[in-house]
Amino acid sequence: MKTISAEEFDKKFDNGEDILPYIDLSSKRTLKEFEKEMLAIKKVNVDLPSWAIASLDQEAKRMGVTRQSIIKMWLIQKLDDLSLNRKSLKQVG
Repeated sequence: MKTISAEEFDKKFDNGEDILPYIDLSSKRTLKEFEKEMLAIKKVNVDLPSWAIASLDQEAKRMGVTRQSIIKMWLIQKLDDLSLNRKSLKQVG
């Protein structure tokens, strides 16, 4: 397997070039295996001050969702934002 940077790999992919020489097929997974891994649920416990829980409950009620749903939604949005910001910084620098 040949080695190149992620940026070079992305450029080759975007240009429709052959990227197979740069992929390690020895550790290949099926799409179902990949989806199962990405969607695996793990439980976490978070201790929050009561005012934060009250605010979460108020916002969840306003949106018509559960507290757990709003926490998941906000965490995922924040992680997506962080990921986009990092990509933007890489392109600038």
